[in-house]
Amino acid sequence: MRGIRHFILGCALPLASLTLPTGISHAAEASPRRTVGNTHQAALARDKAQLAFQRDLVSVLAPRADAAPLLAAALLARPLQNQPATNGFHDLINRAAKASDAGAAVEWLRLADCDAQADNCPNPSALRALVLKAPDNAAVWLLKLGQDTRDTHQQEARVDLARAAAAKLYDDYTGNSLKVLADFVSVLPPPASTYAHGLAAGPAGMQTMLVYGLASAQPQPGLQLTAQLCDNAKGDASIKADCLKLGKVMEWGSSPLARSLGLHLRQVLSDDPAQQQEAKRARVDLTWQVQNFAELTARARNDKALATQLLALARNGGTEMSIMLAALREAGISTDAPADWTPPRPAG
Repeated sequence: MRGIRHFILGCALPLASLTLPTGISHAAEASPRRTVGNTHQAALARDKAQLAFQRDLVSVLAPRADAAPLLAAALLARPLQNQPATNGFHDLINRAAKASDAGAAVEWLRLADCDAQADNCPNPSALRALVLKAPDNAAVWLLKLGQDTRDTHQQEARVDLARAAAAKLYDDYTGNSLKVLADFVSVLPPPASTYAHGLAAGPAGMQTMLVYGLASAQPQPGLQLTAQLCDNAKGDASIKADCLKLGKVMEWGSSPLARSLGLHLRQVLSDDPAQQQEAKRARVDLTWQVQNFAELTARARNDKALATQLLALARNGGTEMSIMLAALREAGISTDAPADWTPPRPAG
């Protein structure tokens, strides 16, 4: 799907990362080839057990009729292959959308129920529903801006930008996905085969990896397209004004990606040098926060107390940003980067 985030943030550990070996024992140093082979086989067995457990969770949640468990089942089923139709992502997310208590978060995930080869991504029906259900969400209008730009509807795209700038909030519903996954991942106890040999935190570590990994694949608007549009509009006072308004909304957005774009817009479009410098410094702090949260989530597989804490934060609800900041505070990590700290250079 167009708009799925192109890189993994700190709280987004893919399920595949669970299969990585954690180290080689001292007793095996004399025969490293055998040890590597055994470790690889153990990782493959654990990965197979985790996928089987994921399928079992879907089977338990699929018969439900309310939106939240069906949304959790859809998130769990989305990466699985060869699922029965009734337990597949398409059926589950559409059943969730028809539930009487379905909200915008369900329609947001339904954006991914589409066929890129048929050129109908994001799901047009879900996008129309979001325009009606969440007109005050800038993320919806940025998503529509991407569609209208792709379809060369320039006047409509300009209106989309203005509506995004006038919106009250930016929410990509990752926090909601984290909550429903954390709420329902414990409906079945994970068997030992899903966390043995490399996940010292036991069931909590496995559940944390599953929850934060699956929630990372939320549909996303084309934020890069928005950045380019605003960067190229410095000579157009009207577009520049809307981009600056949008930047303020994005700075308080639900995700690090949104906040990063908001700060970028202030840094490049503000006429006040002090504002530019403040935004630049805040982006450094944001990178620090994301990097440290990445380290926390990676540690959770071997730290039961930390894994349990991360699950509790997800269950409490909030946004991706608020969960990340709360986790850093509870771990005693400053949200401000040290004065002499510099962000790592991007790979490549």
